[in-house]
Amino acid sequence: MSSIAGKSGRKHKSTQYTFGKATLNDAKAIHALVNSFAQRNRMLPRSLNDIYELIRDFYVCRDRDTIVAVCALHIVWENLAEIRSIAVMKKYQKRGLGRKLIQRCLREAKVMGARSVFALTYFPEYFKKLGFEDIDKNELPHKIWGDCLKCPKFPDCEELAVIKRLDSPA
Repeated sequence: MSSIAGKSGRKHKSTQYTFGKATLNDAKAIHALVNSFAQRNRMLPRSLNDIYELIRDFYVCRDRDTIVAVCALHIVWENLAEIRSIAVMKKYQKRGLGRKLIQRCLREAKVMGARSVFALTYFPEYFKKLGFEDIDKNELPHKIWGDCLKCPKFPDCEELAVIKRLDSPA
């Protein structure tokens, strides 16, 4: 795990954030954090079973022993990956934790041989600050629609697609 110094709370106590791959012990905390965003219609809900099955996809950020942010990298196809389930606890937002998790996912995608990484999001501007650009969802392979079929908003989804070519600078 890597760590960075950060600020936490009103008293601005120094905090040591640690970043790393999720473990089986993290599944319930990831499930709770992701679904807290899903309840506010900010992302697709995930079952605890989904989290366990995809635990290798997840990166976590901890403040001491508490998971405060998560992000997953899901390999979709031959040279395509997806950033999904990016969630940062409200009191930890605006500290760059989500950005750092996405950067870890992008590095892993490149190592895995992906040439592009996409995200389906309600917040495309956030991703554009990280070098992603708009793409029509219909340009993505049909394989991505598997999760969409489980979504209560399908087929009237308002998420937008963004993509980052990995040969572009981060």
